[in-house]
Amino acid sequence: MQRFPYITDYMNDVFAKEKTQWDFILLRPLLIVFYFFLRFISFPIKFILRRNPLGFEGYLIDFWMAFGIKYLARHDAAEVFMRHVQIEPLLYRHMLSRRDAVSEANQKKLNGIDGEFGVENTKTIVDNNLTIGHDLLSYELVDRFDKSVFLENLEYIRSIKPENHELFSKAVLEENRKHSFQLLGATNLVILIVTVITIFGDLKTTITALNSFGSDSVLLWCMKQIYAENRQVQIDLDFFMQEVSNRGHYNSSAFFSNPSQYLYYHIVFDEVVYDILMNQPAVSKNS
Repeated sequence: MQRFPYITDYMNDVFAKEKTQWDFILLRPLLIVFYFFLRFISFPIKFILRRNPLGFEGYLIDFWMAFGIKYLARHDAAEVFMRHVQIEPLLYRHMLSRRDAVSEANQKKLNGIDGEFGVENTKTIVDNNLTIGHDLLSYELVDRFDKSVFLENLEYIRSIKPENHELFSKAVLEENRKHSFQLLGATNLVILIVTVITIFGDLKTTITALNSFGSDSVLLWCMKQIYAENRQVQIDLDFFMQEVSNRGHYNSSAFFSNPSQYLYYHIVFDEVVYDILMNQPAVSKNS
């Protein structure tokens, strides 16, 4: 069984199990080929006919995404997705922490870094614009992040941990447990979500979603600063440095974006960072 030392045991277990399932072996290659042709055809059409949103795109995307989670996803895949929805904003909150910050309650559901991310059911997903709201988190971090402020508060950030994602409701997983046909693993669920965005989104919405990974490079830079004295963590983080300008390929062209990498280099990266922050001291005794 393949296990990678630089990702968490939880994600290793998910991937090891998924690679034995029929959908990963038989369906995934077909979906990847289908998505290639879909993107090749749809983007020129969107460029000419659907450059800006008409207002219903978010609802359609969230409806079909909620349908997939409720009826198609295997339980472990739905759990990975829900964990990601809740862990990502907690990581961004952590990197934006300030010692003298005055807390401002923001209970905007499933939107904004400071929002409330409990997912009680699939209706919550549809009613609160989860997919587009989640994509916008990346842009919000880049807009709000200030290098000098981060460095001034670095010792404080090192002294605290992110909030516990378990404090947010994941009751939607009970819908999956009761109703799902348990067909799709995590990889195919991500491809399904990207496909739905590509089909129903206008050009602006789709490009916004496909390019919503700039925050990963900011998060990686922050982790390199927090764990500057921890050699082992530095080695693990190096595995998330991308071969082409550290995720620059996501912004170069929608035609080069790869939905499989969204899972392996975005969702897994957030899981690894969260695990490190919760369990590793910022300064290693062996540094």
